[in-house]
Amino acid sequence: MEKGVRRWIVDISKWNPSSNDFSFALSLLPQTHHSSITRFVKMEDRKRALVSLLLQYTLVHEVLGIPYPDIIINRTLEGKPFLECARFCFEFPNFNFNVSHHGDYVAIASEPLCLVGLDIVNFMIPEKETVPEYIQNFSSYFSSSEWDRIISVGNNEEVLAEFYRYWCLKEAYVKAIGSGLAYGLHKVEFHHTNWTSISVKVDGVTNQQWRFWLFDLDKGHSVSIARGHPRLAIESYKRSLKRTKFNEEEHNVGLHLPNPRLFFTFIFF
Repeated sequence: MEKGVRRWIVDISKWNPSSNDFSFALSLLPQTHHSSITRFVKMEDRKRALVSLLLQYTLVHEVLGIPYPDIIINRTLEGKPFLECARFCFEFPNFNFNVSHHGDYVAIASEPLCLVGLDIVNFMIPEKETVPEYIQNFSSYFSSSEWDRIISVGNNEEVLAEFYRYWCLKEAYVKAIGSGLAYGLHKVEFHHTNWTSISVKVDGVTNQQWRFWLFDLDKGHSVSIARGHPRLAIESYKRSLKRTKFNEEEHNVGLHLPNPRLFFTFIFF
């Protein structure tokens, strides 16, 4: 099943397409997706949306071998992309993927059995507020333990980075289960040792059916991966999954699959 574990990332800051190049790349996607890209006014936003979809189609084609014209990617009501794969997904018990883009990067991650959630954060410095004022706006989304670690980590730059890392993990979790930010982020509490051995408590109870990784891409970006049991998905997302019931042995195999050695494979245009 290791073939189904993929981690790809693109640095879009290094891609400056001409109008013709962008139109050609857009033409590679089904017409049904075009408006979701061209609705953006800023080119940087259009690039993120375009590269996100190109990664989805390319990954599905490479991992599952589905011909491009036969690939159908939809979204749940909450906005999580999923593959319509009833005719094709026989090799893996529960193939699914997730995408994220923020700042300079667009990334995709896939899993053959477990849920996967992916999030990128850009450590944006607030322009009209101090760092303490800015992060205070989000204090209700963190447990007291998380908040204490954030505000006591060091200087303002370190506080902001710590804040974004916790936020990155929380978003990866809610994206994995398919809920989006409608889920109460304050219910999800993370613990770690120097951002390794990351564990989660949900409603105050440690949940060992999850694994998490967090990685700094550069000084201004972090990326996180969440991997969890399919039965933990919200109902609307469960309907897009091939299977949600696995015995403990099956789940443990999926939960402890190795991550790619380099964690993320960088793709350059």
